[in-house]
Amino acid sequence: MAQPVKVILIGAGHRGNKYASYSLKFPDELKIVAVADNNPERRRRAAKAYGIPDNMCFNDWTHVFFKEKFADAVIIATPDQLHTQPCLAALDAGYDVLLEKPIAPTEAECRQILKKATETNRIVGVCHVLRYSPYFRELKAILDAGLIGDIISIHHMEPIEHVHMSHSYVRGKWRNSNSAAPIILAKSSHDTDIIRWLVGSKVHDVHCFGNLRWFTNANAPEGSTERCTDGCQVESSCPYSALQIYYRDRKRLYVFDLPEDKSDWDKLILEQLKTTDYGRCVYRMDNDQPDHLTVNILFENGVTAAFSMEAHVSYEGRRTRIMGSKGDIIGDMETFVMTDFKTRKQTSWSMKTDAHGGGDHPLVRDWVQAVGQQDKTLLSSTIEASVESHLMSFAAERSRLNRTIEEIHF
Repeated sequence: MAQPVKVILIGAGHRGNKYASYSLKFPDELKIVAVADNNPERRRRAAKAYGIPDNMCFNDWTHVFFKEKFADAVIIATPDQLHTQPCLAALDAGYDVLLEKPIAPTEAECRQILKKATETNRIVGVCHVLRYSPYFRELKAILDAGLIGDIISIHHMEPIEHVHMSHSYVRGKWRNSNSAAPIILAKSSHDTDIIRWLVGSKVHDVHCFGNLRWFTNANAPEGSTERCTDGCQVESSCPYSALQIYYRDRKRLYVFDLPEDKSDWDKLILEQLKTTDYGRCVYRMDNDQPDHLTVNILFENGVTAAFSMEAHVSYEGRRTRIMGSKGDIIGDMETFVMTDFKTRKQTSWSMKTDAHGGGDHPLVRDWVQAVGQQDKTLLSSTIEASVESHLMSFAAERSRLNRTIEEIHF
């Protein structure tokens, strides 16, 4: 490209900065020219990191669109409930978009964004980063080449890891399906998307079981208190102790927007645990997200897939089993083994990556190229390709709640 793609960052939290940080490694491809976030500390950090002038720092995303179009595209990494309106405004203003998943918390809003993208002929990339991880790209290439014959069925598991579950879906912003989005959408739309992408066929039926089994008031241990800082008698033995996770182990502190100077961190973290939801007992929250789900999927080509989302595990990293007519594959996001039925030959693959399988920056790279060249075919996870996997998630949640088998109508 002759010049870098100029981008506005709307939502400068953890995920937004993951994508925007591509500009620091490849400044000739991407330049962050403005930031919008209602948190002054996040705005300040973004301005410092990306060299954004004060007049291009906005405390409200709507203020971005008071100005004449001054960039090529926007990255939208706001909370789930705040995806639709900034995305529609960006498309109306002539911007291309990189939209954090889920697209939107309702099926109607997903379809509305798809319709607007079609009407405006703009590029909307959805952050289904697993498609861009080396692991799943290698699996996709093997399947498309027919190396294990026809796909017969897939077993896929997403182990959330117990502390991650407590942090994000019990204490955190996504703990309630009404104020955020159902966990099958908020967390596992990555997985419905990757299954749909690997199979390469439209979905026919979806069926789901799941519930909130453990993180309820009925399971609160005797001697526990409303907060871990309230003198809880079982805090020292609880695997979900907020004092252990945040204060002693210093994990997942990005939610607290702490200053760069660590001298007062002890005091500031304790204040957060005494005043925010992250210090509350996991058994005394207003959470309703299931901590285990099983989804069965039937595709139009006859392939079946069984997906399991599990919170009560000690590890992360998706587990995949693909059964084919000529062979099978067993993998775990970092390694896989392919076995040929006829020869019994086994082929192994291995690569150490991050929590998203190394897909964050490859996603941004393809999106930047798509925007720079105005060619959406350079991007795998376009809005057109991504909506169906969201429809799978909505159907799964209806099935779980109503005990039905749901048909997909795209």
